[in-house]
Amino acid sequence: MSGAIPAADLNQAGKGKLPELIGLDVTLSEYGRAAGRLAVREALLAPNGYLHAASVIALADTLAGYGAMSSLPEGAYAFTTVELKSNFLGTAREGVVLGEAVLVHGGRTTQLWDATVWRQGQEQRPIALFRCTQMILYPR
Repeated sequence: MSGAIPAADLNQAGKGKLPELIGLDVTLSEYGRAAGRLAVREALLAPNGYLHAASVIALADTLAGYGAMSSLPEGAYAFTTVELKSNFLGTAREGVVLGEAVLVHGGRTTQLWDATVWRQGQEQRPIALFRCTQMILYPR
């Protein structure tokens, strides 16, 4: 298995890309798990004033992707998302949202990740549940 990539390195890798655009701060990276946070701000809201679903998906999918990067099987060099699904149970208008992605299945050809997103201070009340499948890529 590949080694975990330090959270600071993942934050650096996101500079100039979507993770920086949404303001993602990766707080944990280890084999089979990644966590992070983002501050809710005007640019991440939908026109109705609530956190945009795409902002939540960007947080969850990025954490699952960073988790996959730290959990690749021996010989793999990358991954790509082949399927994702989200269920929204709540929302936010301000504050900070937290996310955590956990490896459910770590096979040689696919990985399955679950992520939960919640408002800081309300960890028992998720605002979104997310699942994605990653296809593992090997050199040809």
